Amino acid sequence: MNNSLSHPVISNILTKLDSLSPKAQILGNYIIQKPSKAVFMTTRELAETCNISEATVTRFVSAIGYNGYTDFIRALRDFVNTGLTLPDRADLQEDKGHGLERFHHLVLEELNDLKYLYETIDVKKMEQVVDCIAENSCVYVTGSRLSYTFAYYLGWSLSKIRKGIRILKGSDSTTIDILSSAPDNSLVILIATTRYPNELINLSRLVRRLGHTLVVLTDSSISPVIQFASLSLVVPLKSIPFIGNPSNMLCVIKYIVQALASGEGESLQKHQEQLEQIYLENNILFNLKF
Repeated sequence: MNNSLSHPVISNILTKLDSLSPKAQILGNYIIQKPSKAVFMTTRELAETCNISEATVTRFVSAIGYNGYTDFIRALRDFVNTGLTLPDRADLQEDKGHGLERFHHLVLEELNDLKYLYETIDVKKMEQVVDCIAENSCVYVTGSRLSYTFAYYLGWSLSKIRKGIRILKGSDSTTIDILSSAPDNSLVILIATTRYPNELINLSRLVRRLGHTLVVLTDSSISPVIQFASLSLVVPLKSIPFIGNPSNMLCVIKYIVQALASGEGESLQKHQEQLEQIYLENNILFNLKF
């Protein structure tokens, strides 16, 4: 895994490894060497694998600076998810069965992710994102690769509520031109998901240098774009996705859109009536005539 030594969970282990007990050192070395296996283990399974006691696992987690095993596994999951290659992710799918068994597994995984989102999302941060959008008349929404899917959905939905919304492709170099000539203090909403394209990191840096307000929606507290944001909202996942996991991010986007719509009042109806008239005049949508 690239840059493993720079990740806090690994650097914490390496820094304190020599000061740990011999059995704790065995555990630490195992996690460093096989993080993608350790991240899926309970304290009991990890203890049995390393031939140590569960108490040693608990003491180890505390010794390297985590409040509990859950916090440690969350940090390890972020590291593993960021570093896994496509072949690595494919390997994780091998034990998920076939046919209906695989489908049931995927549905349960989605439900567990949504439950985790429900329990851990920072609601105040979500409300701050809503307020930030409401207060800005000029809003640009951008993402690239997988996250462009989310950016397009957010931007398209916002355009049905109010004016002043523009969707930009983070992979398109003209985005740099557009943001460079955007009105002062514009709002840029950037969505970045694992594995964090470098083009979005560079774009985040540019937005900050231009003096615009940058709001980031991302899936981990170690996301490299957070450092450039005026406001960041982490949309957490419990699972490690094969090729992306849209449910949690889409759920948060739906909340943001609905919360904004509820505050628009009469302007919402006027805006949507104008859109419907345009759709009708230009025969944009299928219209079932009775």
